[in-house]
Amino acid sequence: MRMTQKNKNGVVYLSFPELERIAGLRHLFSTRKGGVSRGEFSQMNFSFTRGDDPEAVRENYRRISEVLGYQGRLDVFVTSYQTHTVNIRRVSALDSGKGVTRERDYRDIDGLITNERGLVLTTFHADCTPLYFVDEAHHAIGLAHSGWRGTVNDMAGEMVRRMGKEFGTAPSDLVCAIGPCICGACYEVGRDVYDAFEKKWGREELHRYISKEEDRETLETAVFHLSPNLPEGKYLLDLRNANLRNLEKAGVPRQKVAVTNYCTKENPALLFSHRAQGEKRGNLAAFLTLA
Repeated sequence: MRMTQKNKNGVVYLSFPELERIAGLRHLFSTRKGGVSRGEFSQMNFSFTRGDDPEAVRENYRRISEVLGYQGRLDVFVTSYQTHTVNIRRVSALDSGKGVTRERDYRDIDGLITNERGLVLTTFHADCTPLYFVDEAHHAIGLAHSGWRGTVNDMAGEMVRRMGKEFGTAPSDLVCAIGPCICGACYEVGRDVYDAFEKKWGREELHRYISKEEDRETLETAVFHLSPNLPEGKYLLDLRNANLRNLEKAGVPRQKVAVTNYCTKENPALLFSHRAQGEKRGNLAAFLTLA
């Protein structure tokens, strides 16, 4: 099912109907609209490290807090410290506010999990994939950032396994969502990326997920697209399909995974994209909480 675009108090955001149906759960994916940041960060930027006015960034968080039902509180957020790893941190009330109201005492964390209410898990994005995990049976959630490095190293599977270890989550317990990222028609990568996938997945497995332009049957599931229009040694990588494959390999039923219809690069007025805007941009954010 497609994501829906919503507006609350002037804040425009995206959400998954599949996750909205779950009692006690709140989530969203931010857009550029509804914040107070200016210039290249306009309007809704969540990064304190890109040169934006810190007070503007805090106000953007305050507005998201209102949307999520936390009355503008900033101490509910817990943020990742992303360095393209598959490292995961279980967070608790002791971590509340880290990354927003106080410094983080951890780094190299691209995934967050918790079973505590009142914490807003937060990851940052500008083409890389947000992955949402919800275990209704054990009242646990997870949120992850997965670019090509996280994807080739199976961040999705690592999240499933870690939630199993920490909370007793079975893959079949999970409802998952793959959020806005750069799509397979836009994400051109080099031979080094292709080789990294081949090394991890194996040649035979990877070739099951390769599509040539004329091969219509494999387009829906293809991870790498080959086209004569691409420069030599270049490929189109579909992060959505790669993460969907990883979730299925980890045991999550396909029918329990929602996949976005939004590409960050194709929607520059709505979403930040590193490929579209380079370094002169803000950061989007994914949010997930047990309210």
